[in-house]
Amino acid sequence: MLILLPPSEGKTRPQAGPTLTTESLHFPELAAARKEVLAALMEASATPDAHAVLGVGASLAEEVRRNTVLESEPCAPAHRIYSGVLYDALGYATLTPAQQAAADDAVVVVSALWGAIGFGDAIPAYRLSMGTNLPGCGRLAAFWKAALAQPLGRHSEGRLVVDCRSSTYAAAWQPAQQNTAAVNVFQLRNGERKVVSHFAKHTRGELARHLLTRPGDAPSSVEELRDAAAEKWEAELVPPAGRKPYQLNLILPQDH
Repeated sequence: MLILLPPSEGKTRPQAGPTLTTESLHFPELAAARKEVLAALMEASATPDAHAVLGVGASLAEEVRRNTVLESEPCAPAHRIYSGVLYDALGYATLTPAQQAAADDAVVVVSALWGAIGFGDAIPAYRLSMGTNLPGCGRLAAFWKAALAQPLGRHSEGRLVVDCRSSTYAAAWQPAQQNTAAVNVFQLRNGERKVVSHFAKHTRGELARHLLTRPGDAPSSVEELRDAAAEKWEAELVPPAGRKPYQLNLILPQDH
């Protein structure tokens, strides 16, 4: 099983830690592309229009400044750097050692800066989203699409892919349809299904945790994934259509 996560917008900067070693990250085939994006981000973050380029407000001035010195910033495992609703719901720190090892094996984070990394990879806190048009690299989803195809294609071969990414990050790589389920979350309101961003992120994190902590073997097919999800939620599996893979729809009750 492979669980694809988006990065969190907010990130927690470690107080201390080793500096960045890109060679130690998963998917070493991405090293050249990572260095290209890193150099472009550091340069763009030092310009007068950095906030406009990165699409952030003045309140994030310190994070933009740190972008200019990422090579000397302290690093920590990705599961500690990424914070926010989804990662709080996943709760890596509260997993058992065996469950953490399973998470390190199963989780890949698709990133605007790194392309794709393992859950235990040591990275600094940074500010960059996949929707950015970064000078020198262009639209990052398009930049990474070609680079990610082969390494993630190999990594996902023969594995069930549970895609918990947002649409912005899903645009950077499309797994094979036949063994992939994209996770959607709906809440019932007045009898109609509504998408609520906060609940969607939280529930995707809860699903990842459930898959990593439930007893028995991890699901190996989309049907087994649906059955595992149905242990906690109302779940339905929609077949592939067009370029879309299977859709795993989780429906939250009216009073959630």
